[in-house]
Amino acid sequence: MTTPKSQGYAMPPEWAPHARTWMMWPCREIVWDDMEATRRSYADVAHAIARHEPLTMLVRAQDMAQARDLLGSDIELLESPIDDSWCRDAGPCFLRNAKGDKAGVNFRFNAWGGKYDPFDGDDAAARAILTAAGVPIFDSPLIAEGGGVNVDERGTILTTETCFPNANRNPDWSRDRIEAELMEMLGGTKVIWLPGSDLEVETNGHVDGIAAFMAPGLVLMEGPTDEGNAWDQINADNIAAMQGQTDATGAPITIRTVPPAVGDFPHPDMFCCSYVNSYLCNGAVIMPEYGVREDDIAAELFQDFFPDRTIERVNIDAIAIGGGGIHCITQQEPA
Repeated sequence: MTTPKSQGYAMPPEWAPHARTWMMWPCREIVWDDMEATRRSYADVAHAIARHEPLTMLVRAQDMAQARDLLGSDIELLESPIDDSWCRDAGPCFLRNAKGDKAGVNFRFNAWGGKYDPFDGDDAAARAILTAAGVPIFDSPLIAEGGGVNVDERGTILTTETCFPNANRNPDWSRDRIEAELMEMLGGTKVIWLPGSDLEVETNGHVDGIAAFMAPGLVLMEGPTDEGNAWDQINADNIAAMQGQTDATGAPITIRTVPPAVGDFPHPDMFCCSYVNSYLCNGAVIMPEYGVREDDIAAELFQDFFPDRTIERVNIDAIAIGGGGIHCITQQEPA
Protein backbone atom coordinates (compact mmCIF):
# COMPACT_ATOMS: atom_id res chain seq x y z
CA MET A 1 0.00 0.00 0.00
CA THR A 2 1.26 3.46 -0.89
CA THR A 3 1.37 5.67 2.19
CA PRO A 4 2.83 9.11 2.86
CA LYS A 5 5.64 7.55 4.90
CA SER A 6 6.55 5.13 2.12
CA GLN A 7 6.75 8.11 -0.25
CA GLY A 8 9.03 10.10 2.08
CA TYR A 9 6.38 12.50 3.41
CA ALA A 10 6.03 13.62 7.02
CA MET A 11 4.02 16.24 8.89
CA PRO A 12 6.26 19.23 9.73
CA PRO A 13 6.13 20.76 13.22
CA GLU A 14 3.94 23.79 13.68
CA TRP A 15 6.91 26.12 14.18
CA ALA A 16 8.25 25.35 10.67
CA PRO A 17 7.58 28.03 8.02
CA HIS A 18 4.00 28.23 6.74
CA ALA A 19 2.64 28.98 3.29
CA ARG A 20 -0.70 29.95 4.84
CA THR A 21 -3.27 29.26 7.52
CA TRP A 22 -6.70 27.74 6.83
CA MET A 23 -9.82 28.44 8.90
CA MET A 24 -13.58 27.76 8.71
CA TRP A 25 -16.25 30.42 9.32
CA PRO A 26 -18.66 29.72 12.23
CA CYS A 27 -22.05 28.47 11.07
CA ARG A 28 -23.51 25.81 13.42
CA GLU A 29 -25.96 27.90 15.43
CA ILE A 30 -26.40 25.38 18.27
CA VAL A 31 -22.74 25.70 19.33
CA TRP A 32 -22.72 29.42 20.12
CA ASP A 33 -24.49 31.69 22.62
CA ASP A 34 -24.00 34.70 20.34
CA MET A 35 -23.10 33.86 16.74
CA GLU A 36 -22.30 37.48 15.86
CA ALA A 37 -19.86 37.81 18.76
CA THR A 38 -18.25 34.51 17.81
CA ARG A 39 -17.83 35.58 14.20
CA ARG A 40 -16.24 38.84 15.31
CA SER A 41 -13.86 36.85 17.52
CA TYR A 42 -12.97 34.54 14.63
CA ALA A 43 -12.26 37.64 12.56
CA ASP A 44 -9.98 38.97 15.33
CA VAL A 45 -7.98 35.73 15.29
CA ALA A 46 -7.85 35.73 11.50
CA HIS A 47 -6.58 39.31 11.37
CA ALA A 48 -3.91 38.58 13.99
CA ILE A 49 -2.64 35.69 11.86
CA ALA A 50 -2.96 37.59 8.57
CA ARG A 51 -0.51 40.18 9.86
CA HIS A 52 2.10 37.43 9.60
CA GLU A 53 1.06 35.06 6.81
CA PRO A 54 -1.66 34.51 4.18
CA LEU A 55 -4.97 33.10 5.41
CA THR A 56 -7.87 31.41 3.64
CA MET A 57 -11.30 31.06 5.27
CA LEU A 58 -13.81 28.40 4.17
CA VAL A 59 -17.28 29.98 4.15
CA ARG A 60 -20.77 28.74 3.26
CA ALA A 61 -22.37 30.48 0.26
CA GLN A 62 -25.05 32.12 2.41
CA ASP A 63 -22.43 33.56 4.78
CA MET A 64 -20.07 35.02 2.19
CA ALA A 65 -21.30 38.64 2.33
CA GLN A 66 -21.05 38.93 6.11
CA ALA A 67 -17.71 37.13 6.19
CA ARG A 68 -16.33 39.57 3.65
CA ASP A 69 -17.58 42.52 5.68
CA LEU A 70 -15.86 41.30 8.85
CA LEU A 71 -12.70 39.87 7.28
CA GLY A 72 -11.96 42.57 4.72
CA SER A 73 -9.91 42.14 1.57
CA ASP A 74 -6.69 40.82 3.11
CA ILE A 75 -8.18 37.38 3.83
CA GLU A 76 -9.06 34.98 1.03
CA LEU A 77 -12.49 33.34 1.11
CA LEU A 78 -13.19 29.88 -0.29
CA GLU A 79 -16.84 28.93 -0.71
CA SER A 80 -17.51 25.52 0.82
CA PRO A 81 -20.64 23.77 2.24
CA ILE A 82 -19.16 23.34 5.73
CA ASP A 83 -21.19 22.37 8.80
CA ASP A 84 -19.06 23.81 11.61
CA SER A 85 -15.93 25.85 12.27
CA TRP A 86 -13.09 23.73 13.65
CA CYS A 87 -10.50 23.58 10.88
CA ARG A 88 -7.89 21.84 13.01
CA ASP A 89 -10.17 18.81 13.18
CA ALA A 90 -12.13 18.78 9.94
CA GLY A 91 -9.23 20.06 7.87
CA PRO A 92 -6.28 18.04 6.57
CA CYS A 93 -2.87 17.36 8.04
CA PHE A 94 -0.36 18.78 5.55
CA LEU A 95 2.87 16.95 4.76
CA ARG A 96 6.24 17.69 3.14
CA ASN A 97 9.08 15.57 1.84
CA ALA A 98 12.82 16.21 1.71
CA LYS A 99 12.50 17.76 -1.77
CA GLY A 100 9.96 20.29 -0.49
CA ASP A 101 6.97 18.69 -2.21
CA LYS A 102 3.70 18.96 -0.31
CA ALA A 103 0.82 16.53 0.17
CA GLY A 104 -1.96 16.08 2.72
CA VAL A 105 -3.83 13.47 4.72
CA ASN A 106 -7.60 13.24 4.58
CA PHE A 107 -8.67 11.41 7.73
CA ARG A 108 -12.32 10.46 8.11
CA PHE A 109 -14.33 12.87 10.26
CA ASN A 110 -17.50 12.06 12.23
CA ALA A 111 -17.97 15.18 14.38
CA TRP A 112 -16.01 13.93 17.39
CA GLY A 113 -17.87 10.66 17.68
CA GLY A 114 -21.23 11.73 16.24
CA LYS A 115 -21.83 14.63 18.64
CA TYR A 116 -23.32 16.84 15.89
CA ASP A 117 -25.31 16.27 12.72
CA PRO A 118 -24.93 16.80 9.84
CA PHE A 119 -21.17 16.52 9.43
CA ASP A 120 -20.80 15.48 5.78
CA GLY A 121 -19.80 19.01 4.77
CA ASP A 122 -17.01 19.01 7.33
CA ASP A 123 -16.00 15.48 6.35
CA ALA A 124 -15.42 16.89 2.85
CA ALA A 125 -13.50 19.97 4.06
CA ALA A 126 -10.05 18.36 4.15
CA ARG A 127 -10.36 17.27 0.52
CA ALA A 128 -11.63 20.73 -0.47
CA ILE A 129 -8.65 22.40 1.20
CA LEU A 130 -6.09 20.01 -0.30
CA THR A 131 -7.67 20.40 -3.73
CA ALA A 132 -7.53 24.19 -3.43
CA ALA A 133 -3.89 23.92 -2.31
CA GLY A 134 -3.16 21.76 -5.35
CA VAL A 135 -1.40 18.95 -3.50
CA PRO A 136 -1.70 15.13 -3.64
CA ILE A 137 -4.21 13.61 -1.24
CA PHE A 138 -3.70 10.51 0.89
CA ASP A 139 -7.01 9.12 2.17
CA SER A 140 -6.98 7.33 5.51
CA PRO A 141 -9.76 5.04 6.82
CA LEU A 142 -9.00 6.19 10.39
CA ILE A 143 -11.51 8.52 12.05
CA ALA A 144 -9.21 11.17 13.47
CA GLU A 145 -8.88 14.92 14.01
CA GLY A 146 -5.87 17.18 13.73
CA GLY A 147 -6.37 18.35 17.31
CA GLY A 148 -5.71 14.81 18.43
CA VAL A 149 -2.08 14.79 17.28
CA ASN A 150 1.03 16.90 17.74
CA VAL A 151 4.42 16.33 16.11
CA ASP A 152 8.04 17.39 16.41
CA GLU A 153 10.51 17.29 13.52
CA ARG A 154 12.07 14.02 14.63
CA GLY A 155 9.27 11.57 13.92
CA THR A 156 7.54 11.77 17.31
CA ILE A 157 3.74 11.91 17.51
CA LEU A 158 1.79 12.86 20.64
CA THR A 159 -1.78 11.62 21.07
CA THR A 160 -4.15 10.45 23.82
CA GLU A 161 -5.77 7.22 24.97
CA THR A 162 -9.22 8.80 25.33
CA CYS A 163 -9.59 10.04 21.76
CA PHE A 164 -8.91 7.92 18.66
CA PRO A 165 -9.28 4.54 20.44
CA ASN A 166 -12.69 5.70 21.72
CA ALA A 167 -15.58 3.46 20.63
CA ASN A 168 -17.32 6.53 19.18
CA ARG A 169 -14.61 6.79 16.53
CA ASN A 170 -12.77 3.57 15.76
CA PRO A 171 -14.48 0.72 17.62
CA ASP A 172 -12.92 -2.02 15.48
CA TRP A 173 -9.35 -0.69 15.65
CA SER A 174 -6.80 -1.82 18.22
CA ARG A 175 -4.47 0.77 19.68
CA ASP A 176 -1.58 -0.85 17.83
CA ARG A 177 -3.40 -0.50 14.52
CA ILE A 178 -4.22 3.16 15.24
CA GLU A 179 -0.58 3.78 16.13
CA ALA A 180 0.63 2.14 12.92
CA GLU A 181 -1.83 4.18 10.82
CA LEU A 182 -0.76 7.46 12.46
CA MET A 183 2.90 6.71 11.77
CA GLU A 184 2.21 5.79 8.13
CA MET A 185 0.00 8.81 7.50
CA LEU A 186 2.10 11.41 9.36
CA GLY A 187 5.55 9.97 8.67
CA GLY A 188 6.34 9.23 12.30
CA THR A 189 8.45 6.54 13.91
CA LYS A 190 7.22 6.78 17.51
CA VAL A 191 3.87 7.53 19.16
CA ILE A 192 3.68 8.74 22.74
CA TRP A 193 0.29 7.93 24.28
CA LEU A 194 -0.84 10.26 27.05
CA PRO A 195 -3.82 9.32 29.25
CA GLY A 196 -5.91 12.18 27.86
CA SER A 197 -9.05 13.32 29.65
CA ASP A 198 -12.36 11.69 30.47
CA LEU A 199 -13.70 15.03 31.69
CA GLU A 200 -13.19 16.79 28.37
CA VAL A 201 -16.23 15.34 26.65
CA GLU A 202 -16.45 17.56 23.56
CA THR A 203 -13.37 16.10 21.86
CA ASN A 204 -12.69 13.22 24.28
CA GLY A 205 -9.39 14.71 25.39
CA HIS A 206 -7.64 16.11 22.34
CA VAL A 207 -3.92 16.43 22.91
CA ASP A 208 -3.90 20.08 21.77
CA GLY A 209 -5.43 21.09 25.09
CA ILE A 210 -2.94 18.97 27.03
CA ALA A 211 0.53 19.01 25.43
CA ALA A 212 2.36 20.47 22.44
CA PHE A 213 5.93 20.42 21.22
CA MET A 214 7.51 23.88 21.29
CA ALA A 215 10.84 22.63 19.87
CA PRO A 216 12.54 19.26 19.40
CA GLY A 217 12.76 17.69 22.84
CA LEU A 218 10.63 20.39 24.51
CA VAL A 219 6.95 19.95 25.38
CA LEU A 220 4.57 22.49 26.91
CA MET A 221 1.91 20.87 29.07
CA GLU A 222 -1.22 21.99 30.87
CA GLY A 223 -0.11 22.41 34.46
CA PRO A 224 -1.69 22.64 37.90
CA THR A 225 -3.81 25.40 39.36
CA ASP A 226 -4.46 26.33 42.99
CA GLU A 227 -7.96 24.89 42.74
CA GLY A 228 -7.15 21.26 43.53
CA ASN A 229 -9.97 19.98 41.33
CA ALA A 230 -10.47 16.94 39.12
CA TRP A 231 -8.94 18.73 36.14
CA ASP A 232 -5.74 19.23 38.14
CA GLN A 233 -5.54 15.49 38.69
CA ILE A 234 -5.99 14.83 34.97
CA ASN A 235 -3.22 17.30 34.17
CA ALA A 236 -0.98 15.67 36.78
CA ASP A 237 -1.64 12.24 35.29
CA ASN A 238 -0.69 13.45 31.81
CA ILE A 239 2.48 15.10 33.09
CA ALA A 240 3.42 11.91 34.94
CA ALA A 241 2.96 9.91 31.74
CA MET A 242 5.27 12.29 29.86
CA GLN A 243 8.01 12.23 32.47
CA GLY A 244 10.91 10.07 31.43
CA GLN A 245 9.76 9.87 27.82
CA THR A 246 12.20 10.10 24.94
CA ASP A 247 11.50 11.27 21.40
CA ALA A 248 11.82 9.17 18.26
CA THR A 249 15.60 9.69 18.22
CA GLY A 250 15.97 8.51 21.82
CA ALA A 251 16.65 12.03 23.14
CA PRO A 252 15.03 12.99 26.46
CA ILE A 253 12.01 15.28 26.48
CA THR A 254 11.94 18.36 28.72
CA ILE A 255 8.55 19.35 30.14
CA ARG A 256 7.46 22.92 30.83
CA THR A 257 4.03 23.64 32.26
CA VAL A 258 1.58 26.51 32.03
CA PRO A 259 -1.56 26.75 34.19
CA PRO A 260 -4.93 27.07 32.47
CA ALA A 261 -6.81 30.32 32.76
CA VAL A 262 -8.78 30.45 36.02
CA GLY A 263 -11.92 32.53 36.21
CA ASP A 264 -15.70 32.59 36.44
CA PHE A 265 -16.22 31.51 32.85
CA PRO A 266 -19.57 30.63 31.24
CA HIS A 267 -20.27 26.96 30.46
CA PRO A 268 -17.32 25.78 32.60
CA ASP A 269 -17.66 22.18 31.38
CA MET A 270 -17.14 23.36 27.80
CA PHE A 271 -15.12 26.56 28.10
CA CYS A 272 -11.61 26.18 26.62
CA CYS A 273 -9.19 27.84 29.05
CA SER A 274 -6.00 26.21 27.75
CA TYR A 275 -2.95 28.23 26.73
CA VAL A 276 -1.43 25.06 25.28
CA ASN A 277 -4.18 25.54 22.69
CA SER A 278 -2.33 28.45 21.06
CA TYR A 279 -1.11 28.69 17.46
CA LEU A 280 2.38 29.15 16.07
CA CYS A 281 2.47 31.05 12.78
CA ASN A 282 5.22 32.80 10.84
CA GLY A 283 6.93 35.20 13.22
CA ALA A 284 4.23 35.07 15.89
CA VAL A 285 2.46 33.11 18.59
CA ILE A 286 -1.31 33.66 18.57
CA MET A 287 -2.45 33.02 22.14
CA PRO A 288 -5.77 33.40 23.96
CA GLU A 289 -6.40 36.23 26.37
CA TYR A 290 -9.07 35.93 29.06
CA GLY A 291 -8.39 38.97 31.24
CA VAL A 292 -6.89 36.93 34.07
CA ARG A 293 -3.44 36.81 35.67
CA GLU A 294 -2.52 33.62 33.82
CA ASP A 295 -2.52 35.61 30.54
CA ASP A 296 0.76 37.24 31.53
CA ILE A 297 2.28 33.96 32.72
CA ALA A 298 1.53 32.33 29.39
CA ALA A 299 2.74 35.31 27.35
CA GLU A 300 6.07 35.40 29.18
CA LEU A 301 6.51 31.68 28.68
CA PHE A 302 5.81 31.88 24.94
CA GLN A 303 8.23 34.80 24.63
CA ASP A 304 10.84 32.69 26.39
CA PHE A 305 10.26 29.85 23.92
CA PHE A 306 10.18 32.15 20.89
CA PRO A 307 12.19 35.32 21.59
CA ASP A 308 12.12 36.37 17.93
CA ARG A 309 8.36 36.04 17.53
CA THR A 310 5.60 38.53 18.30
CA ILE A 311 3.18 37.37 20.98
CA GLU A 312 -0.32 38.23 19.73
CA ARG A 313 -2.93 38.09 22.50
CA VAL A 314 -6.54 37.73 21.32
CA ASN A 315 -9.61 37.57 23.53
CA ILE A 316 -11.50 34.39 22.62
CA ASP A 317 -14.31 34.27 25.20
CA ALA A 318 -16.87 33.98 22.39
CA ILE A 319 -14.93 31.06 20.86
CA ALA A 320 -13.95 29.24 24.06
CA ILE A 321 -17.62 28.72 25.00
CA GLY A 322 -17.84 26.32 22.06
CA GLY A 323 -15.30 23.95 23.56
CA GLY A 324 -12.18 24.94 21.66
CA GLY A 325 -9.52 27.59 21.30
CA ILE A 326 -7.23 29.22 18.76
CA HIS A 327 -5.41 26.02 17.87
CA CYS A 328 -8.73 24.26 17.27
CA ILE A 329 -9.87 26.78 14.66
CA THR A 330 -6.64 26.94 12.63
CA GLN A 331 -4.70 24.57 10.40
CA GLN A 332 -1.27 25.32 8.95
CA GLU A 333 -0.07 24.63 5.44
CA PRO A 334 3.74 24.33 5.38
CA ALA A 335 5.80 26.46 3.05
